[in-house]
Amino acid sequence: MANVIGVDTSTQSCKIVVRDAETGALRATGRASHPDGTEVDPRAWWEAYNAALASAGGYDGVAAVSVGGQQHGMVALDADGRVIRPALLWNDTRSAGAARDLVDEVGAEEYVRRTGVVPVASFTATKLRWLRDNEPDNAAKVAAVALPHDWLTWRLRGYGPAGESPLGPELAELVTDRSDASGTAYWSPTTGDYDRELFALALGHDAILPRVLGPSESVPGPGFAVGPGAGDNAAAALGLDAKPGDVGLSIGTSGVVFAATPSPVADPTGIVAGFADAAGGFLPLVCTLNAARILDAVAGLLGVDHDELGRLALTAEPGAGGAVLVPYFEGERTPNLPDAKASLHGLTLANTTRQNLARAAVEALLCSLADGLDAIRALGPQASRVLIVGGAAANPAVQRIAAQVFDVPVQIPQPGEYVADGAARQAAWALTGERPAWPLDLAASPEPDPRPAIRQAYARYAAATV
Repeated sequence: MANVIGVDTSTQSCKIVVRDAETGALRATGRASHPDGTEVDPRAWWEAYNAALASAGGYDGVAAVSVGGQQHGMVALDADGRVIRPALLWNDTRSAGAARDLVDEVGAEEYVRRTGVVPVASFTATKLRWLRDNEPDNAAKVAAVALPHDWLTWRLRGYGPAGESPLGPELAELVTDRSDASGTAYWSPTTGDYDRELFALALGHDAILPRVLGPSESVPGPGFAVGPGAGDNAAAALGLDAKPGDVGLSIGTSGVVFAATPSPVADPTGIVAGFADAAGGFLPLVCTLNAARILDAVAGLLGVDHDELGRLALTAEPGAGGAVLVPYFEGERTPNLPDAKASLHGLTLANTTRQNLARAAVEALLCSLADGLDAIRALGPQASRVLIVGGAAANPAVQRIAAQVFDVPVQIPQPGEYVADGAARQAAWALTGERPAWPLDLAASPEPDPRPAIRQAYARYAAATV
């Protein structure tokens, strides 16, 4: 059977996996770094892709390629297919005021009704409004708007700026998928259509937008099929082969909770983003600002690494003897408390120990994510298991304490590049017409051991944080 390539063009790097289309067996990998910053010239992504591709062995024996990548970023193109200005990434917050303006003009409930989301600084629409208001000459040049994975897909198919690509600047050949389109705040996951009025409200005029492909559709590349691609969280969900009832937790610098569901959700508070997924369903999602950095901070305070932090945590009793950390070190997005600070509560001379502080850190991380899951479930989606990925998921303390914090079974997949793996699954799907049934290898399935008192104590102090 032929091989397929899955790509993760993330904020930090480009990662490539080459897998057997039939079995999912890993054949090769490649990686190259992206530059730091919240705005990046997309040419750096193209250079990193080619470097990662070369280290993975190139296209030899490859029948299909698909690209997953960072959501929301704004790639503005002129009529000649040239990037007008460096792309604004999801983590560029200069458009926070533009987000407030759009919500004031349209209304949060109306935005949710029409797009499934309430605009925040991350979303593409707010970056377009910022461009219109702050760089009107650049805004006037915009002939097409793409997302990072759309632009890279376009380039690897052979399109690009005039004089720099084999097929030239055919802007009508831009394609995307429903998951990434649902993070723009001008596409509806319910109707499957762009909301041109909202788009023009953001940019100031209409422009070409990528055609939205279905989950198994493909377009031609230079000698191979090209799948629709996906936003990073939707690609990760596909990499985990998430089905309705599955909840994914990704513990990175920030924390992400998403649920696979067959029906859209609408949350006018904006806490839950009503995204589409990469498989034809939906992916309600909550993002927290503080995740693995909680463990970083407390490990640094105690002068230990993460392994030792975990060992200390497991020597303490559930509930950390009454010590509770509310972990809003960087403020918080969920709940929306941008000016909040972290705080320790319930300390006594007896419980102020290294073990309890370590335990409180792990419990805080998991309780904050459990709050996100509760917000999703309050809108209707069900949870039958929680799949935890990310570097911190390998820590035995995180695994065992997760089984105490969550009220559904917890499973820890083997460490992997799940965004790239999801893109590879999608490439195989586009190639064969059938969603791959590749196995998901688990590293751990901790025995359920629910301890409701942990979350009850956390909720008491978190609710008091302003």
